[in-house]
Amino acid sequence: MRWMKYRIKTTTEAEDIIISTLYDIGLEGAQIEDKIPLTPLEKEQMFVDILPDGPDDDGVAYLSFFVELQDNGTVVVEDEEKDPEELKAEIRAELDELKEFNLDIGEGTIETESTEDIDWINNWKQYFHQFYIDDILVIPSWEEIEPEDKDRMVLHIDPGTAFGTGMHETTQLCIRQLRKYVNPETELLDVGTGSGILSIIALMFGAKHCVGTDLDPCAVPAVEQNCNDNGIDTAKFDMMIGNIISEKEVQDKVGYEKYDIVVANILADVLVPLTPVIINQMKPGAVYITSGIINDNDKEFRVKNAVEAAGLEVVETTYQGEWVSVTARKPE
Repeated sequence: MRWMKYRIKTTTEAEDIIISTLYDIGLEGAQIEDKIPLTPLEKEQMFVDILPDGPDDDGVAYLSFFVELQDNGTVVVEDEEKDPEELKAEIRAELDELKEFNLDIGEGTIETESTEDIDWINNWKQYFHQFYIDDILVIPSWEEIEPEDKDRMVLHIDPGTAFGTGMHETTQLCIRQLRKYVNPETELLDVGTGSGILSIIALMFGAKHCVGTDLDPCAVPAVEQNCNDNGIDTAKFDMMIGNIISEKEVQDKVGYEKYDIVVANILADVLVPLTPVIINQMKPGAVYITSGIINDNDKEFRVKNAVEAAGLEVVETTYQGEWVSVTARKPE
């Protein structure tokens, strides 16, 4: 499928009103490019995984809208075919009208270009390159392992639109804790497994078996692909889809008092209700590794309070950047 891209140069303050205005003429799903730093709440909710640190905000924003481009050269907006220049003129008219209401839209220039789906897919590659988590090399499929890295532990993974790559600080905090506690007899439960990185790393560390749970059915093929890419026997990694907090069927399927380690890299607001449930899946003496906790006193306190209220003992708290990991143990 081919698309026509309309890219508007404007100001960060005008982003929302322009998006709302152009929605009225059938343009939806704006792609926003600006340099506004993410707030702590946005980082917590998004688990931003591959965006590098950006420059300071300069007040400039680019809004891109994509409309389907037909073989006859027309574009389709709300099931109506239009000449691309006609649509551009409509966008221009809307922007000019906003100017009349004294809205500062900056330059307000409009650029157009046609693009293919494959362009969006390959855009991931310019942001994601091999990196290290301590002595572990994380590498995408389009890069080669350098000779000096041939003896390292290597995690093969490509970025995707739904699940993480291991670059996020919360993932790294969990990996370091897993390394401390995994042994050849470890049965591990990975709540919110996503791409399966934490379970795959645990198996590479020598764990015996892992079970992953997730709400998103897309986790199943993602885990399968990542296991195959890393030579992991899929018989050692079982996936279950469902909400372990609220669904008794999922809890029963996961099993009770059978896990040596439970790892949950989610969000503080999910960890709080998860903890009193998940303690039932843990063996006596089992370790509970959590992250996804933004580094402020309230979030950390709430998670620790939930951990202790469930009868677990906090044994270690670690920090990286703006994130916290809390590790606890169930009494013998």
